[in-house]
Amino acid sequence: MHPSRLYLLAAAALWSTAGVLVKLSTLTGWQLACGRSLIAAVALALALPAGRKRPSARGLLATLAYASTVVTFIVANKLTTSANAIFLQDTAPLYVLLLSPVVLGEHPSRGEWMAVPVFLLGLSLFFLDQLNPGQFWGNVVALGSGVTFALCILGLRATRGEGTSVLVWGNVLAGLATLVPALEGPRPTAMDLGMLVFLGVFQLGCAYALFERGLRETPALEASLLILLEPVLNPVWTFLFVGERPGPWALVGGAIILLATAWRTLSAAPSGSSPPAREKT
Repeated sequence: MHPSRLYLLAAAALWSTAGVLVKLSTLTGWQLACGRSLIAAVALALALPAGRKRPSARGLLATLAYASTVVTFIVANKLTTSANAIFLQDTAPLYVLLLSPVVLGEHPSRGEWMAVPVFLLGLSLFFLDQLNPGQFWGNVVALGSGVTFALCILGLRATRGEGTSVLVWGNVLAGLATLVPALEGPRPTAMDLGMLVFLGVFQLGCAYALFERGLRETPALEASLLILLEPVLNPVWTFLFVGERPGPWALVGGAIILLATAWRTLSAAPSGSSPPAREKT
């Protein structure tokens, strides 16, 4: 397997720890989003000096998409189940598939277009479970997170020379945007602070650095499919450590999405294929 694929799988494994830590923390979603992003911004700026350079106008769009993704994902995790939040965010391949021809000039195959109705079927099942108002809106926020995550994937792919800047400044933007509501939450405990450090340095900072590195030599659609390791592990951690169980329709919908995208990964990536040529910047 090409090293770029391994970077993406490692990023997905780190991302998968978010759900259980969000559920275990006594902090609000705004506090977690703010603290996680500000810590990640410092960690990335220290580890990747090139990221301190401000992004261009084109890179700013990717920065906005990234900041929106990291905030909405945490907020969704506080409102609905971790399984729902991650499965709905990982509908991103659907939007990547639809937008790749326009944004990147990467044209999906006929088989990939055939996956669209399967995605839509799996997506619709998440709203069939008995949901309280908070869970419903959590699902809506998670769905929005899937859209912004797709835009983030496309933006990082289109601005590969600015990826580290997008990550650093995206976290700065996310942290500042959530600072005011974060000040109204409860006082963090020592355990909360420890989880925030892990979330910022490893779950977000290191993971997105690995993701950005892997995305340089991996097509956007394939990258969005390889990271499906995250939604497989995320509900497992929350079930083992928190005892949270997703609804039956959410499990069915998530299974449909995972099976469809896993099949597309296997059928769309022939063994021995070389990585795509780097685009001119």
